[in-house]
Amino acid sequence: MIPSIKLYIYLLFGIVIALFLAIIFNSQFTLPLILIFDSIILILAILDSQQVKSYCVQITRKPLHRLSIGRDNLVELVIKNHNQNAQIIIKDDYPLDFLVSQTTLKIILQPHITQEVTYTIKPNQRGEYTWGNIQVKQLGKWKLAWYSWTIKAEQKVFIYPDLIGLRSLSIRLTLENTGSMRQGRRFGIGTEFSELQEYNKGDDIRLIDWKATARRNRPFIRVLEPEKEQTLIILLDRGRLMTSQVQGLKRFDWGLNATLSLALAGLHRGDKVGIGVFDKQVLTWIPPQRGQHQLSIFLERLSPIQPVLLEPDYVGTVSQLVQQQSRRALVVLITDIIDTTASAELLSAMGKLTPRYLPFCIALRDPQVDSIAHTSTIKVDEAYQRAVALDLLSQRQVAFAKLKQQGVLVLDAPANQISDQLVNRYLQLKAKSLL
Repeated sequence: MIPSIKLYIYLLFGIVIALFLAIIFNSQFTLPLILIFDSIILILAILDSQQVKSYCVQITRKPLHRLSIGRDNLVELVIKNHNQNAQIIIKDDYPLDFLVSQTTLKIILQPHITQEVTYTIKPNQRGEYTWGNIQVKQLGKWKLAWYSWTIKAEQKVFIYPDLIGLRSLSIRLTLENTGSMRQGRRFGIGTEFSELQEYNKGDDIRLIDWKATARRNRPFIRVLEPEKEQTLIILLDRGRLMTSQVQGLKRFDWGLNATLSLALAGLHRGDKVGIGVFDKQVLTWIPPQRGQHQLSIFLERLSPIQPVLLEPDYVGTVSQLVQQQSRRALVVLITDIIDTTASAELLSAMGKLTPRYLPFCIALRDPQVDSIAHTSTIKVDEAYQRAVALDLLSQRQVAFAKLKQQGVLVLDAPANQISDQLVNRYLQLKAKSLL
């Protein structure tokens, strides 16, 4: 039994009345009256609490499947109330390290109703976690006490990379395939012949097929689309620089989300996609393959990987890639860059990929550094921080300039925006047939 506020009010009321009678009538029976009154109230509260057992609500948690790191994931509880009005308080046993929208759920239910209540949880780490039991309190019909009980609902849940973002990207790519990509094909973007199509106003006259036009006595154009069966290789650094926290997640987690988003885009465009994760050596290598089944392989193989405090071997990783991948490919390396000195090995490794491959270096910038660098201040300590931030950004730009001189494509973007920007750049490369 858990006392309610109403019970405390009744007990306090009994004490006040007894004291009032003692002052007015100077009665020797005041203390016994208080004890009798309070005892009756406490007995009624115990009965009120125990009666809840016969009509308590039923609560189940819908099974939790794959949850996404860094996203608000919905947790749903189903409550069935078969009797009278019910006032309940629910506390779910979620992992305490994660952010939740509501720590407790307070609900008033009408009789004979089934209701779903939800809260969101935002994981900041990947891996396997346990959701425990559900703690419930229900107020008795006299509102004197709460009845508390535990519902067995323990469940193992695996936290994956950003699956919610991948679903949104998949919808976007599908719409582009059926809409804007079709429009792009009409204007002859690409290099591979697809079909003949009747000429429409605005089409490129250079694509007119004169033989087909002569046979049919009206103009036809050749529809071109980006060449398929190209190869996309993604190399993801899991070394020391990727262990730092950026916007609530490790830099490696932002990189992993970007890796899977780019892989999904590549598979949608018909490319062979392969992924390598490395530190001092290549930890995981998934050879390039086509087909959406490849994405499931990526998720299962890459989700358990965590960053480590080791210096990455860029040259060794690139050398191993050259031995395994003989055909020309777009090689995307996801890491971070400090300056030309600290990143000298990275610059050397990326230079070895040209001109045989099309190298693309992705750097995950901390948006907090941007904020500090672009915020004016008159305080000495903040001015010093701003000077350091500006110097960091300047050193990065020097390193990127050297990469560009070697023929390397570069993208330097805030870690929390990298997935969208990387996918957009990849689609631009495909549209321009640069690979």
